[in-house]
This record gives sequence, structure tokens and C-alpha cells, in this order.
Amino acid sequence: MIIAIYHCSIRIITRGKGKTAVASAAYISGSKITNEYDGVTHDYRKKKEIIHAEILLPVNAPNEFSDRSLLWNSVEKIEKNRNAQLARTVELALPNELTKEEQISLAKEYCKRNFVDEGMVADLCIHDKNDGNPHVHIMLTVRPFNDDGTWGSKQKKVYELDDNGNKIYDKKKRQYKCRSEPSVDWNNRASAELWRENWANICNEYLEKNNHAETKIDHRSYKRQDIEKIPQIHLGGAVCGLESRGILTGRGERNREIQRQNQEIERLKHRLENLEKWAVKNEPEGEENLIEKLLRFRDNGGKFNQHLDVNLKNFKNAKSLQDISISIAFLQENGISTLADMLDKIKADKLKCNDFIIAYNSKNERLTKFANRVNNSSKPTKSLRKEYDKLSAEIKSDKSIINRFAEGINRMETIKMNLQSLVHFEKQEQIQVRAKSYELE
Repeated sequence: MIIAIYHCSIRIITRGKGKTAVASAAYISGSKITNEYDGVTHDYRKKKEIIHAEILLPVNAPNEFSDRSLLWNSVEKIEKNRNAQLARTVELALPNELTKEEQISLAKEYCKRNFVDEGMVADLCIHDKNDGNPHVHIMLTVRPFNDDGTWGSKQKKVYELDDNGNKIYDKKKRQYKCRSEPSVDWNNRASAELWRENWANICNEYLEKNNHAETKIDHRSYKRQDIEKIPQIHLGGAVCGLESRGILTGRGERNREIQRQNQEIERLKHRLENLEKWAVKNEPEGEENLIEKLLRFRDNGGKFNQHLDVNLKNFKNAKSLQDISISIAFLQENGISTLADMLDKIKADKLKCNDFIIAYNSKNERLTKFANRVNNSSKPTKSLRKEYDKLSAEIKSDKSIINRFAEGINRMETIKMNLQSLVHFEKQEQIQVRAKSYELE
């Protein structure tokens, strides 16, 4: 099974952070719109990567909101607060395996199922620079509509009731007790999780329907999928564009380093699996002290090779590299006496490998957050920069942990090779002894 790229980013456009719905709509659609709220005109008509732009309306929305300028200027007008939530944005990576027509159909169907049918206006625009990063920007209204097509309220008044179902009157305030609740559940965390899951599901539907059944998308993190792998960071359109032109970036280099780490960890885990299978298979015969067996191999290997005409390259390699002494030192350092002890060591190393991935993932997430804070700040504080540099140095030093894993696995593989050679030597010796006894008879 091939795992396709999954990316889903959900954010809120708020006036309190200096953002406007009109500016965002102009950007994603590559159009020119004047914001009637502040008089600023936003012109993005030079953007060439927009391959599709469309507004989808729910049942109660006025038909004139099919005009992008009317829609988002109406949003700016109805929201009075200086820190008002203006719109929700959803950015999704589109499967490269699908054609442009299939990608457009996929995005529209997803919007209708998850947003439009729930009462939101969806302004969807698909971008593709032919750099391998096609994606869709979706802007959603956050205020519901009334039945008559006017803007509804974000909050609703809920009265507190007594045991008999009657309103409770507050004598001090001279009013019935009540509280405000959201009129819709669009801001719930559960809704965002459902939208993420539904995107993966509908992508898989389209992939299977269009002859790409072997390719799947999963919205869950590696941790939730029980995949022991370090996740890569999202590059974004600007970084993808630079990388496609051969310009190396910091984010791109981090992903390449993560890829290298994942490949190395995968190789180490595969080697540990092979060692474990060998140790389990030979454990019943492995009560003899391993150091004594290696010493016997060292002392007798040359004799077997010389007198019994056993041409074994393994022994020559082991002898030339002097790795028998190194192997013995490794066994002593790790308190390994028998094959059962080595099996325990292999299992412990597998657990350590998993712990390393968990720790690395935690550091990687923290580094991404620090990087965003540093990049979003015009003048990062010294303490923030110091913490970022410290964490970066820790992640770089983690390479030495992988190197130590690899070194230990090398030692155990060498011991395995030596023990297999010893078994072969001693079998050859028994054969030669029997042959000589037959000659004497």
C-alpha cells in the first residue's frame, strides 16, 4: 500500500490579529476586491496558479452571495467587534494521483458534505503551480443564516430551569437566569477532527474510484497509527516552489534529515528483527558461555582452516579485523553470558529504538513551534533564540544515539557470524574425524 500525502490546516481569520476576510478571499481567488470596512483594495490578479474558484451556497444564503466581493464585505460589515472572528480557512493537499477535473470534483463534494449542508458558505479555490503541491483553499462563514436569508446570531440565550422545567428568576438582577451558548457547533474540536477524518475518507473514495486503490490517505498521526516513524514537517507552497527550482531551504533540509533518520532507523529495526529470529531459533542450544565459544573459535579456527582444508572467508575476515577481541569486550561490557542474555539485549534495544522515536518526535514538534514563533516575530527575544538553538543542537546530537545503536548491532552481527562459523568448523572436524576412523578400520 502506498501512503499519499495528507495535509489539513484549519485556522480562524480574526480582526484582532490584523487580518481581514476580504484580503484572504482576494488572495486565494487571485482577484481584486476593495474592503468597504477599511477602504483598502487587495489586488492579486497576477497570481497564475489558480485553476478553479467557486462559491457554494447553503439553502438559506442569499443568491447574491455568489459574488465574492458582496459576500465577504457583508461579513466584514456584520462583524462589529475589533477582535471578531471573520471566517474559517481550511487548506488541504490534493492527491497528485488524481487529474485536475477529479481534484475539482473531490473538493466540491467534500465542501458540500461537510460545510454547505451544515449551513456554511464555502469559497473554494484550487492552486497548482505544477510543482507537485496542488492544494485547495476553502474559506467558510462562521455566522449561521436565518430562515429568511439574513445573518443569524453566533450565540443563543439558554435559560436555566428548575426541577419542574420552569425558568429560574434572579431577584437581585431582576431577570431570569440564563447563559450564552454557541448557536452552532462549528468551533468544537470534535467538528475539526471529523472534518479531518472525512477528508481522508473522501480522498480514499476518489482514489479507489479512479483506479488508485493501492494508494491510501490517513488523517491520523504516526503515533495514533502505531507507526514508529518520525513525521516530516509541512513545507508549504513557497518552500515547495523554491525546492522545485533547486534552492535548498531550512524546512526542506529538516525533512531530508528526517527522511535519512527514518531510513536508518528502519534499517536498524530490520537488522534487530533478523538477530532476534536467529537468537530465538538457537536459544535452546545457547546455554554455553558465549565468551568461551568465541575464544574456542579464535584458538581453533586457524587450525581448522589449515589442517582440515576448510576455506571459510568469514574466519579470515574476522581474524583480519580483530573483531573477536572486540566482540568479547562487547559481551563483557553488556553483561552477556549466554544466547538468552543476548536475546534480552536485542529486545531491550528494540524498546530503546521506539523510545528514541517518541523522544525525537517530541523534540521535533517543539522545534517546529519554536521555529514558527521565531519566524513570526520581527525581533525574536534572546531567550527564545537561545532555546531554539539549544533544541536544534539536541536534535543534531541525536545522530550519535543512532550511531551507538548501529555500533551495538554491528557487534552482535559479528558475534552471530563467528558463532555460525564455529558451528561449521566443528561439524567439519567431526566429519574429518569420522573419515579417519573409517580409514583406520
